[in-house]
Amino acid sequence: MLKRAIILVALAATIALPFVLRPKQRPPERADDTLVIITPHNEAIRHEFAAGFRAWYRARTGRTVTLDWRVIGGTSEIARFLESEYIASFKRWWSGREGRPWSAAVQSGFSRASLPADAPAAVVAARDAFFASDVGCGIDVFFGGGPYDFMQQAAAGRLVPSRVMPDHPDWFADAVIPHREAGEDYWDKDGRWVGNVLSNYGILYNRDSLARLGLPHPPHAWADLADFRYVGEVALADPTKSGSVAAAFENIVQQQIQIRLRTLQAADPVAAARDPRGVEARAVREGWLEGLRLLQRIGANARYFTDSSQKPPIDVAQGNCAAGIAIDFYGRSQAGITAQRSGESRLQFVTPVGGTVSSVDPIGLLRGAPHRDVAEAFIAYTLSMDGQKLWGFRPGTPGGPERYALRRLPVRRDFYAQTEWKAWRSDPEVNPYQETDGLVYHPEWTGKLFRELAFIVRVMCIDTHPELVRAWRAIQAAPEPRRSAALAAMQDVAPVVDYERAGGEITQALTSKNKVDEVAFASELGAYFRKHYARAERLAQP
Repeated sequence: MLKRAIILVALAATIALPFVLRPKQRPPERADDTLVIITPHNEAIRHEFAAGFRAWYRARTGRTVTLDWRVIGGTSEIARFLESEYIASFKRWWSGREGRPWSAAVQSGFSRASLPADAPAAVVAARDAFFASDVGCGIDVFFGGGPYDFMQQAAAGRLVPSRVMPDHPDWFADAVIPHREAGEDYWDKDGRWVGNVLSNYGILYNRDSLARLGLPHPPHAWADLADFRYVGEVALADPTKSGSVAAAFENIVQQQIQIRLRTLQAADPVAAARDPRGVEARAVREGWLEGLRLLQRIGANARYFTDSSQKPPIDVAQGNCAAGIAIDFYGRSQAGITAQRSGESRLQFVTPVGGTVSSVDPIGLLRGAPHRDVAEAFIAYTLSMDGQKLWGFRPGTPGGPERYALRRLPVRRDFYAQTEWKAWRSDPEVNPYQETDGLVYHPEWTGKLFRELAFIVRVMCIDTHPELVRAWRAIQAAPEPRRSAALAAMQDVAPVVDYERAGGEITQALTSKNKVDEVAFASELGAYFRKHYARAERLAQP
């Protein structure tokens, strides 16, 4: 009995000790107002915008506010969450308050911007009712992500116009926030979302790792990451989990299309002048395939495909990978942190020439926002100069962040015109509006296939990664002519993922009401790639 008692006392002490020794925590502060925000932004951004907005809001209203952040993952997870929440909310409203029958057709059609002419009357009525309703999901603001995700949410009726454009019309002009820049839309013409900050994509590399691999020159173009010497050394994220990484991959494909277009125009200027649309269409088809083949080779060098776009820069900094594709602010921030800690600039972030375009991270008001007035104030704050300074200023500078250097590029063009602010900026020499060698984005080429591209990369490079890497290694070890024959077999992607099929069968599978169709199509594509990777491996061997 004594032994058992001693054991019980020791167990109780073990359980109680952390609670006894933990530091005293402040009780949650009571606030006059609340704002609920769903976001993929990291803790540093959340901290700075919460602190900045609380002070800004109190100075203007005399009231206190608390920010309730909902962080569930990347933009893909947020999109699925919002869809499910609005379905559940509208179902309660439609069946309960309105007393109307719920059906699978109503569920799939009530949030569609356009319906076929033969859509049932009940579906049309449900769609019209939802777009006229104040049905909400308990969240006020969607803050951060890519423009594609916001366009999708706006088309589904989950984002509604805010007051920021009518209240501040002078902000939405070329001198401040242009509507379109380098082919990218920076705000929705109906005011359902507005770009808040700019980002582009590039390569973060570790000089020590490059020396370890015997690479004499650092990467400066996307194609450099396809060099076999990077095998197992490239850090990548899953484009189906991260909208920003999917946009980076789309930039890679867009660049290949533009390269192909210039080649065709130079080869036959007369034909290009006689039939410019035909030449452009050919360049799109052929450049699409070249972009996929480049992504395939880069994927063959990948160490992994992570769910988080924040992991590659960390692994490159630690030397676990030699290089990785990163969003600019993650790359610059990691390089800056590493330099501060070690005193060495062994990390370098480079933007591939002509390979990336600055796109926006938007903010938007969600339908049925429970705290709409506070949400409207927050949107206005983020677009004001007070909010924009948080993105680009160093901590401790006048109007800058409290603790973290966010190292992001404000969307307002007039921010960069303030020469007296250069001493306070984290990256004073960077001005995205003055870049002349950037990519010009053509949404009509790949914009409608954004989700399809991410799906293809997932099946071609992630689901089949072990087979792809085996084939890639065998190809590099083979002499000519076996190497060329094997590489051609590995990169024989046209029969299953060419431009026409991507916009046809693949789109149908991804938009089918039955999710089994997508799974079945992924299985079919996966079988094709595994077969060709195995064939490439055999061709490479003696």
